[in-house]
Amino acid sequence: MKLAAFTCISVTFLIISGFGRSREVKRVPDWDQTSTGDTQINPDKTSVSLRDSIVSFGMKLLGTPYVEGACNKDGFDCSGFVYFVFRHFKIKIPRSTSQFRNFGKEIPVDSIRKGDILLFLSPSRNDVGHVGIVTNPKGKESDFIHASSGCDMRVIISSLKQESYYRRYVKALSVF
Repeated sequence: MKLAAFTCISVTFLIISGFGRSREVKRVPDWDQTSTGDTQINPDKTSVSLRDSIVSFGMKLLGTPYVEGACNKDGFDCSGFVYFVFRHFKIKIPRSTSQFRNFGKEIPVDSIRKGDILLFLSPSRNDVGHVGIVTNPKGKESDFIHASSGCDMRVIISSLKQESYYRRYVKALSVF
């Protein structure tokens, strides 16, 4: 219990102190191919129902504990959660957050749709360190579901308008 309180206080201090405020992440050219096995996905023809299904499946996992390095219904880290959800629909995506820098198609925040992926800086280093799935696209105020390693330590829904996420936002990706 004391460790959880210390961790929560430490994360709060990092957020309040503006840790990482002026960081810039090196951009790497996007990789445009997205696949489900050997099948290429045409982004213009992605059904709304697939995007809704991805979000609905993720929502069924709300409250699942955060477990570092985990990728199953007993617990997830952030990339493990996103990987687990997309794998359920046979959509291949990276398992590691750092691999998302070169994956998918970068899209403007005002063009994101349900099921797109948001990338964030790590709170402790200048690199992509967190990912989530868009649940309610509203541009810079979009909601997303993710496995939080912060005070919550579970799968939750957060908003991009929260300063702790908006400040660390790197980019949005479509994998459709």
